[in-house]
Amino acid sequence: MADTYKYEHYKSIPEPAEKVNAKKKKPKLMAVVDEDNCTGCQVCVPFCPVDCIETVPAEKYEIPIPPVQVRFDECIGCQICARVCTKLTWDAIRMLPTEEFETLYEYSVAE
Repeated sequence: MADTYKYEHYKSIPEPAEKVNAKKKKPKLMAVVDEDNCTGCQVCVPFCPVDCIETVPAEKYEIPIPPVQVRFDECIGCQICARVCTKLTWDAIRMLPTEEFETLYEYSVAE
């Protein structure tokens, strides 16, 4: 009984994706990684159903463990990465409404 309680907080985290899918429509939200806050642990990577999270190129920061980044043209806004990051690690991924994201980053999200 005590072991069940110990892992109760993991219930809100889905299983890693078995099949990777493509984006079908413009998402309502976009995942944004705070690279200054990301530890580079990559816990979020296997949970992404469209496999759009990758490590930042090592030459960008020249540190042993670089943070991750989201390929915005592939993100479907499912929020799984943000939930996983918040529950299991450091809370470095936030979800922005797509309109706000496009204005802030001057980037048009494709459908």
